[in-house]
Amino acid sequence: MKYQKEALTFEDQAQRLFDRGLEANLEELIRRLQAVSYYRLSGYLHPFRLTDSDGYQPGTTLNEVWQRYCFDRRLRMLMLDGIERIEVAVRTQLLYKFSHTHGAFGHCDERNLPRLKVRDYISWRECLLVETSRSKETFAKHFSKKYGDTHQNLPIWMVAELMSMGSFLTFFKGVDDPVRSAVARHFSMPAPQLESWLLALNGARHICAHHSRLWNRVLGYAPGLPQANKHPDWHLKDNDDKNLLTNNRSGMLMFVILHFLRQISPTSQWQKRIETLFTEYPSIPPADMGLPQDWKTHPLWQTPNS
Repeated sequence: MKYQKEALTFEDQAQRLFDRGLEANLEELIRRLQAVSYYRLSGYLHPFRLTDSDGYQPGTTLNEVWQRYCFDRRLRMLMLDGIERIEVAVRTQLLYKFSHTHGAFGHCDERNLPRLKVRDYISWRECLLVETSRSKETFAKHFSKKYGDTHQNLPIWMVAELMSMGSFLTFFKGVDDPVRSAVARHFSMPAPQLESWLLALNGARHICAHHSRLWNRVLGYAPGLPQANKHPDWHLKDNDDKNLLTNNRSGMLMFVILHFLRQISPTSQWQKRIETLFTEYPSIPPADMGLPQDWKTHPLWQTPNS
């Protein structure tokens, strides 16, 4: 089928939303559309649509939709803050343990990343060289000036500062099992679980960095849960035999981030900031985030690192 829709003026976009049942002041709606765009705002309108229709449920107001948009924007900022701290902490541990095991230039030997296929290792190394060549960092220029006649590559602790999150994840996935396990033990979990959580957080990081809708989105990569026999609180059931936490929604990522931050930064106010956000937006339905109604009393939210 050929796509034949044409671009609409802001006034026409507002009229279309009116025709579909959105209650709003016309001038305010046009201002919102000029600031946010019709397509982005429509993602927050979608839960209000009537079944098998483009129309909206009776009583759907711009104010309620805008509340969800503002909540999501602030949620993304808090998520990014937590993810940044986790990424830095995991990088620190990985670099420390890898360099003490394999030396400053251990990443230049593919035998030290035995979990990567040869072509993946070569691609990863090429990416590092590109990231190094593009760098404007003073330390990279200084190293090249002083040691460039002998070393084409930066030491691992320098090049790690230039790695994208994708390159860093490839590094973690590729290192030998003793190093991976040592890093994971620092965060009180097995290596496969740490990798799963890092991949899930990386997906959320991309969503946040591109200012996309996060709060009720189904995650492309869901974080794996700890073993039920050792960590039963991650597997609690309610009276209807449903998971209290749905692991493919943003609510689960809140619990994952909190689990890390309790180890990385015990004095962090991140948990209180999340709770404050929900208090300021009481109309946000927790179920759309994969959270139970009483999620603040969940043992994982209340008890340090079950």
